[in-house]
Amino acid sequence: QVQLVESGGGLVQPGDSLRLSCAASGFTLDRYGIGWFRQAPGKEREGVSCISSSDDSTSYADSVKGRFTISRDNAKNTVYLQMNSLKPEDTAVYYCAAESKYFYCPFVPGEYDSWGQGTQVTVSS
Repeated sequence: QVQLVESGGGLVQPGDSLRLSCAASGFTLDRYGIGWFRQAPGKEREGVSCISSSDDSTSYADSVKGRFTISRDNAKNTVYLQMNSLKPEDTAVYYCAAESKYFYCPFVPGEYDSWGQGTQVTVSS
């Protein structure tokens, strides 16, 4: 059974850091493009970052460029999202998702096939 499990969320203060993990079971993550998405209350789900299956190229939303870093650890079958200099507007439920159709990972939630359950990130003083 294909499963993605996110972890690492929590309550932090502005300027703090968190590292989210996306662990896979039932399939090998390095064969998939992996995206991180987030959804704040009352807002649509938006793409945050993704890493492609083809060459591990990465993409970031403009709002997180320079602050967030996506990476893979194939030995652990896990993708990470390192989030630094967190801001209150980063508060959301963060989801990871997997897709296998594209050479470069898309930022469109509908193009992803498998999703995790989400992890809450709250940035507040």
